[in-house]
Amino acid sequence: MPTASATVTAERAGVARRWGPRLLAALTGACLALAFPAVNAWWWAWFGLVPFLLLVAGAGTFREAGWRSWWASAGFFGTLHHWVLPFLGVFWPLAVLVIGLVWVPFGLVAYGLLRRVSPVRAGVALLVLPSVWVAVEALRSWQHLGGAWGLLGSSQWQVRPVLGLAALGGVWLLSFTLVAVNAGLALAVLPDAGRRARLAGGGAAVALAALAVCSGLVRPEPVVTGVMRVAGVQPGPVPGPERRVATHLRLTGELAGRDPDVVVWGQSSVGLDPAQRPDVDRLLRRAAAEVGADLLVNVDAADPSGRIAKAAYQYTPDGVVDTYVKQRLAPFGEYIPLRPVLGWIAGHTEAAEKDRITGAGLAVFEVAGRRVGPLISYESTFPDLRRGLARKGVDVTITQGSLTTFHGSWAHAQQASFEALRAVESGRPAVLVELDGTSAAFDARGGRLAWFPPEYRGAFVVDVPLSVEETPYVRLGDWVPALAGGIALGAGAAAAARRMSRSRNR
Repeated sequence: MPTASATVTAERAGVARRWGPRLLAALTGACLALAFPAVNAWWWAWFGLVPFLLLVAGAGTFREAGWRSWWASAGFFGTLHHWVLPFLGVFWPLAVLVIGLVWVPFGLVAYGLLRRVSPVRAGVALLVLPSVWVAVEALRSWQHLGGAWGLLGSSQWQVRPVLGLAALGGVWLLSFTLVAVNAGLALAVLPDAGRRARLAGGGAAVALAALAVCSGLVRPEPVVTGVMRVAGVQPGPVPGPERRVATHLRLTGELAGRDPDVVVWGQSSVGLDPAQRPDVDRLLRRAAAEVGADLLVNVDAADPSGRIAKAAYQYTPDGVVDTYVKQRLAPFGEYIPLRPVLGWIAGHTEAAEKDRITGAGLAVFEVAGRRVGPLISYESTFPDLRRGLARKGVDVTITQGSLTTFHGSWAHAQQASFEALRAVESGRPAVLVELDGTSAAFDARGGRLAWFPPEYRGAFVVDVPLSVEETPYVRLGDWVPALAGGIALGAGAAAAARRMSRSRNR
């Protein structure tokens, strides 16, 4: 009969066997988050999933594979989005619990495919695993769940040799390629895999990485059709709507004589309704006349009916000539989903006290003989909006942003990095001007034209080379998520059919 001390020792060993791999999985997820800004260890995304896949393959049961996947997901999103947690108040444990579920489907499929590997299963894994990953990324990118933030492919925003894949299939094709390479490398080192399976996995990983690099290297440079001088004003956090407008006007005045084609202010730069404040309207007109360029300001104020919309106003010396109202609002930051049920959350977090209203559709501004596609902050995360503007024939996209809530966090560099991806996807140069954050500009190939960090205060001018091309992604849309979803569903149906067949045979 075992002694009490032997029983305790065995229990402790069981706990170590169970929790050691789980904590290690959390560490692998946290390390993968370092591939994104602000750390920018982009190269880690090419093999950072391998340790996680090996941990899942050796889980022993689907239940344990699910637990390891949960811990890895919590580690990844908890690290990548750590700057959000302080603003969730008492709800941050619940948020971590939910985000830990994101990787569970991928982990369960990985366990099913990698626990017993044959050459055929290796080939299936190379196709199914990236498909499941992309399908989940597409689902969690729904605007009411936080948007397309933290997609694996976006970690490659500054790697121009592979960034060209985004022109073919959007950020989704980058994610698919990265996961396929990670799956191939995992197969190559999996202890239980046979020699043929290892060769197949390693060979596929090398071939896919080489193809990704070559696709970017052979892509020709676009034909430049002109240059647009875009000026931005980045004052940083300025308390009070009156002082904020005054600071923007002062900095805009410094641009006189520098011949900008347009002057852009960030999100919520005007916290007063010009329709109700004739003095503010006159000041904005005068600023446009003095600098000799249209102003793109952003109004975030209640109208006479009490409704609030975040809207881009195009100002000339004659007044407002066009407007665009933000369509996609940040959940909880700009509205509370199901407010009648969840409205009480505002009293315990930084959630919006009053919902903003949404716009009806995209707009195109005619500015200095050019067609400008305006977007506002959170909307920069969505590939389809930029694709829609490209289809409308814009020459450049301009995003007005502000990350005052997350001042000094990784959020600044992460949002600025989206512009490189969106430029390549749409085939149009992209400019981001932040009230407080990182302002940036990129050409149509994702080449950096400007980068003004959060601590920058002042006005700047960027010469943006214009080039218009219709990328395959603009023409075809989200074909990669659609194909990935079909592959994932087909694989699931095939697995279910095999299980039913085995049950009948028994």
